[in-house]
Amino acid sequence: MELLKQNVAKHISLLPDEMERFCGPFILKEVKKKQFLLKAGEVCRFEAFVNKGCFKIFYLDTKGVEHILYFAVEDWWIGDIDSFTTQTPAQLYIEALEDSEIFFISKKDKEELYNNLPKVEKLFRIMGQKTCVALQRRMLSNLSKTADERYIEFITGYPKIAQRLTNLQIAAYLGISHEFLSKIRKKIAGK
Repeated sequence: MELLKQNVAKHISLLPDEMERFCGPFILKEVKKKQFLLKAGEVCRFEAFVNKGCFKIFYLDTKGVEHILYFAVEDWWIGDIDSFTTQTPAQLYIEALEDSEIFFISKKDKEELYNNLPKVEKLFRIMGQKTCVALQRRMLSNLSKTADERYIEFITGYPKIAQRLTNLQIAAYLGISHEFLSKIRKKIAGK
């Protein structure tokens, strides 16, 4: 649980006994490559911290086209915040891209932490704000930048993640076709 503890310490200070109380409800789960943690239509009853591995969080449109919202690797959190918060059916899928390991917490246990350890609300508020900032930046990038610029931004901003992904996955994240991504890569390689 060291990585989880380090992640928490980036955001808030917990005394050793508070950290143990925080970590107590988290359950370690191994997830195999191509295994789903969540599928659209299910209710998301967990939030999870990625201890090892890589996940994609995506949406399938009515034509069956995959749109990747984000990838999550070690030291990232995953879940469907809408479904988790409202306890309504999810619109998102969460799939492991590698054999992975997560620490997950149920909604009930998270609520108990809020009640018994008030600093936890601050932790998740800060993380929620950082998530909103990242999503806002991604939306603005999608609205204002070319596909070439978005590709360069992705591979320079997340080089360790980009190396673990296929071109198809990167194209789905950028909202472009695999063929168009190949053209972008050739153009950049030629410069």
